[in-house]
Amino acid sequence: MSFYQHETAIVDDGAMIGEGSRVWHFVHVSGGARIGRNVTLGQGVYVGNRVSIGDDCKIQNNVSVYDNVSIEDGVFCGPSMVFTNVYNPRALIERKNQYVDTCVGRGATLGANCTVVCGVSIGEFAFVAAGAVITRNVKPYALVAGVPAKQVGWMSAFGERIDLPLEGSGQAECPHSDDRYELSGGSLSRHPRNDK
Repeated sequence: MSFYQHETAIVDDGAMIGEGSRVWHFVHVSGGARIGRNVTLGQGVYVGNRVSIGDDCKIQNNVSVYDNVSIEDGVFCGPSMVFTNVYNPRALIERKNQYVDTCVGRGATLGANCTVVCGVSIGEFAFVAAGAVITRNVKPYALVAGVPAKQVGWMSAFGERIDLPLEGSGQAECPHSDDRYELSGGSLSRHPRNDK
């Protein structure tokens, strides 16, 4: 086995888990799941059948990654954050044929106890504050907070707030890297000083 599996974890036949990944206490990985290299699944995590998780992700304790969720490389899912896969669930009505796709872009952070309502896309390196409720798409590098979540700023790929307005244009540098960021037309683009 090329990954670590705690003795209390259950990995169903057919699941694909990449080299160097760690599956901790009381995790359940369904047989159709596709999980990349160097992924950490914390205590009590559940991963559904129609789920893909990229390389170098950290899924913290008590997160359920339900069917139709796609997580790209380097995503951080904070403790007890919530994904949904149906807009209008009812216990008495079967809606398994109504699951809606959700995509979390590369390098994004989903804070503890936040909720991601199905059908949204979260852009690369976006930062969702703890407790926020995501009901619509989040731009790359956007910092969002609140219920429902609204954009309150911009974040660098390093994870530091960038001093730029929400709209308009401008340039700024990440205080902890050599990367330069340019705001134009309400979108932020990154210009690395060095290839890393």
